[in-house]
Amino acid sequence: MAQARVKARKESVFGERFAVFAECLLTGVWIAVACLGGVTYPAAFAAGARHLRRRTAHERGGLREFVADFRAAVRGGWAVGLVGWAAAAAVWLDVLAARAGIPGGPVAGAVGVFALIGLVVALLRAAAVWTPGASWRALVADAGRRTVLDPAGSFLIVGGLAVVALSAWFIAPLAVPVLGAVAAAAVAVEERHRHR
Repeated sequence: MAQARVKARKESVFGERFAVFAECLLTGVWIAVACLGGVTYPAAFAAGARHLRRRTAHERGGLREFVADFRAAVRGGWAVGLVGWAAAAAVWLDVLAARAGIPGGPVAGAVGVFALIGLVVALLRAAAVWTPGASWRALVADAGRRTVLDPAGSFLIVGGLAVVALSAWFIAPLAVPVLGAVAAAAVAVEERHRHR
């Protein structure tokens, strides 16, 4: 008696890509909830990026693993989040100086805005490669170098941030799931850089 062979049904390329896109949107919701702590946004993006890396590598992982990664990342990530808010406050003061007509204010405001964008890109790139036990200081320093040395990848992340901003401007609730797409963009940029 011959045994019938059952072939595992392979998912179509379209189905697999749509599943990754749906996972990005779900991850965006998780990231948004984890960011509610104010200074927890680096840890939230790190946990989201790690979840998406697992998903694209066809490894198991869900909300439980996301929460475990978030707890591990927030241990040092909260300080990075605090520094980020301090930098944003400094840029806000630069912008106020530019609006007040202080000599050199417009230049200081423009430099501050570009520096803040660079810092955000570096933080996202650091979060995209975070692993449990990694030093945030070393991650951000390395990501800062990659931000400058890989302008094309950095521009792709800025484009992702622009999509979030436009989504929030058009329909505010859309900005929440799109955060996952920004995390996915940072992961893709880091993978692209690693293979160069």
